[in-house]
Parts: sequence; C-alpha cells; structure tokens
Amino acid sequence: MVDSAQKGATHPNVIDITDLHHPVLDEIQKQVLAGAEAAAAHIVFEPQVILAAAMAQTGLSDFGAQDFQERLAVWCQSIDEDENASAVTRANLFQMMIRYAATRLRVEDIVKRHPEILEIPIERPIIVAGLPRSGTTHLLGLLAADRRFRSLPWWEAIAPVAAPDETPTPQDSNPRWTKAEQGWRTMESILPYMAIMHEFSPDHISEDIELQAVDFSSYLIEWLALVPRWRDYYLSHDQSGTYAYLRKCMQILTFLNGPNRWVIKCPQHMEQLPALYKTFPDATFVLTHRDPVGSIRSQLTMYTYAARMLRKTVDIAEPLGYWPDRYQRLLRACVRDRDVLPADQTIDVYFDEWTQAPDRILREIYRIAGVELTDEALAELHRYLAEHGEQSKGKIVYDLERDFLVTAEELRRPFGFYFDRFDVEVEVT
Repeated sequence: MVDSAQKGATHPNVIDITDLHHPVLDEIQKQVLAGAEAAAAHIVFEPQVILAAAMAQTGLSDFGAQDFQERLAVWCQSIDEDENASAVTRANLFQMMIRYAATRLRVEDIVKRHPEILEIPIERPIIVAGLPRSGTTHLLGLLAADRRFRSLPWWEAIAPVAAPDETPTPQDSNPRWTKAEQGWRTMESILPYMAIMHEFSPDHISEDIELQAVDFSSYLIEWLALVPRWRDYYLSHDQSGTYAYLRKCMQILTFLNGPNRWVIKCPQHMEQLPALYKTFPDATFVLTHRDPVGSIRSQLTMYTYAARMLRKTVDIAEPLGYWPDRYQRLLRACVRDRDVLPADQTIDVYFDEWTQAPDRILREIYRIAGVELTDEALAELHRYLAEHGEQSKGKIVYDLERDFLVTAEELRRPFGFYFDRFDVEVEVT
C-alpha cells in the first residue's frame, strides 16, 4: 500500500504528491533501502571490476574499440563523487554498467560472426528530438503505433542481443520480455507514480539512449545521479563515435528482427544535431518545442519524488541547481545548430499546436518522410491517442511555488534566447 501522504489525491485521476520534501516511506520502500545498503557495501566503481563481471557473465572478452574505457572511467569517478547518492542508486548503477558492458560484448561477438551486419542500410529513419518531459515519448509511441515502422520496445532496448539463457522456449516465448516485465513490476511497486511520469513497461517504446549507453556515453547517467564531471566531459567531446555505435546497434537489430523503416527518439539529440545529421543524413527530423518551464516543472517533480529512494536526503536545491542550467545548455546547442539540418527533411512541432491539431502535424511528418498516411494508418493512430491520452493513468499535480519556492517567470527568464529563435508559446504562468 502507498501511504496516504504519498497518494494525496481527492480524485482518482488527480495525483498530488504532498510529501515531496519529507517523504513518508511505505514498507516496500523501507525494505528496498535496507537491502540495498547491504548490497552497496561491497560495490567498487572501477572499470576493471565492471568489465571482469561482464566477461564472467558472458564468457566473452572482446569489447571492440577501446576508446570507451576512458568514458567508463569518468562514469565511475563521477558516480563516486556523488556523496548524496543512496545505496539504491549505487547498486542500480553498478548493475546497469555491467549490463551495458555485457551487451557490448554480445554486440561485438555477433558482428564478428556476421560481418555482413555492417553493410545493412538504415534508410531514412524518422528521428524525434525535443526537451525532456515535453511530449517526445508520446509522439514516438504514436508513430510506432503505425506497424509499417520499426521501433525499439523497452525489452529489446535493454537486451538487444539475447544471452544464451534468453532464447525462446515452449514455456516462455520471449525471456527478455519476461525479465523486462519483472523489472517493470518491481519499479511500479517501489515508485508507483513513476509509472505515470515515465513508463518502462516491456512494450513501451524506448529512447535510443539505451543503445548509446552501450558505448558508455550519452547524458543518461545525469538522470540517475548528480554527475557534473561526466556532464562536462560529455559536452566537451565529439559524440560522432557514439552515434555511429548507435547505428551499428540498429543494424544488428535489423539483422535479428527483419528490416523496416526505423522511428527513434531521444531528447539528447537536441544538443547533438551535427553528430545526428552526420550519422543519419537522409533522416526525417522531428523537433518538438515547449515552454521550458513546463518541461522543467515536470522534471523537478519527478526528480524529487524519486529522491526518496535515489538520494540519501531530499534537498530541492539539488534539482534546482542542476536541471534549469542543464536545460539551458541543451537548448543553446539546439539554437546554435538547428540550421545544420536540411529544411526539407525537418519539421518543428510546437506543443500547443500538437495538442490542438495532431492530424495536421502527422500529415506533414509523413509527407516529409515520404510515407503515405492512409486512412487505415490514421485510424490506428487515433486509437493509440484515445488509449494513451494525458490522463489515461492519472494526472500529476505540478506546483512550482509550493514545492520548489520558485515562480514560472523566474525559471523562464534565462531562456529568452530560445523564445527568440522558436515560436514557443508561454504555457506556465
């Protein structure tokens, strides 16, 4: 049971999390924290420890190009420097890094056995990019509902190449799906409102960031710990190599599951437009735009809600000191590099227009992509919209002034450069 202080709702579809600052933990949360303390006591964030664990798990030893080891070392150092990271965070990140290393071993192994994989074209993908918490996930899911497109469900994103114990059996036709389902149910039981803020069910369409992380890059771990060292390293290094690795993973998935027209997304692409275009020069680029305050407001609430498990102490100064600045960095890069993308391959989608007239925008996306939006396909997308609307699972209450002691105008003020470049409508007042 979730404590009433966590529920805080007077209507079944309205969820007001009233214990953000002083969490009231339920029994499951207490048990998880206690168990993690014991597990985390033996964790050592050192590259060789992580790589050795991955080799023991897979029986493989070839990680491919070795440049990732420097990035892995920065990941480890950055996580160790996060003094407020809880035992849950440390244990989760350690296991996650071993998973990425094991996946990398399997990636290199299958390419070695099937070198023809690297000749597979990734033709004219549709790539969605936009602010975190700005509707990119919903748009990706909507496009993926068109079965003519190839997308990346969560179960496949976290295990793109099956391990020997993940081959189908008469008892389980997809062990990777089953493992992802178990992980999802566990997360739901520990942080139930995360299921509304950011879904991770097995069939949920994932960001391609999971494939970038196999190269030990991307901004992924910024969402899981306070790692300014990694942020600065990542932003100061060319990401073309990691985007090439993403492409290689997509080639492998195409080889394993058949060719199709890919649709992928990641908010990080907004600050990596040159590398994105270099890697996928024939893509259709869909950039979503929203009042940054609407996105930051959501991020602050999500971060602080999860902090009851992921941080030793809950301190609103942490997300306020990091995320508004991080959004500025991302959007300044987008403004700087937007014109790198060819005009005839790119569409800017504005949040207010999308919520009012999605069909018109969908038709334009399909036109640019050169795909016919048939009546049958449009009906399928309408069914998806009806089943996955904003309030299908509940509506979170976001209150900046109550929960973070800051006004919308104070948060918006540094983003004038973004409003000057894009016709974004003020959403939060």
